[in-house]
Amino acid sequence: MNPNTQQTTGEHLLLIRGTHWNSGLSPTELQRIMTDFYGWVEGLQSAGILSGAQPLMEEGRLVTGAQSPVTDGVFAESKEAIAGYFLIAVASTEDAVKLAQACPILAYGAQIEVRPIADLCRPMADVKAAQM
Repeated sequence: MNPNTQQTTGEHLLLIRGTHWNSGLSPTELQRIMTDFYGWVEGLQSAGILSGAQPLMEEGRLVTGAQSPVTDGVFAESKEAIAGYFLIAVASTEDAVKLAQACPILAYGAQIEVRPIADLCRPMADVKAAQM
């Protein structure tokens, strides 16, 4: 296996997985949890590390090739579907994981995938490394 030729940018993407984590919660419970969740988001903002965040619709399209048909729908089980993202400016994955672990919706079945942002896609990083 070739070593990774990519470099990190000092940013991480937190992908919120699970589109139905709130199933079965009462309106009062949901309001409390969402208040806690938005408090967590405000903490990221006030720390100056939140670069962007958006929820995603559950519908979408899957494009698999230039001549292939485009598929409609959600493409993973609802517990795995990406519900939204946060782009945060923290240099280490360990710091990003600690921030993700503080997210209140994790206790209700949501998951957060933490991914460092790369300076280049892997194929282009390989090309540049080969030119050195």
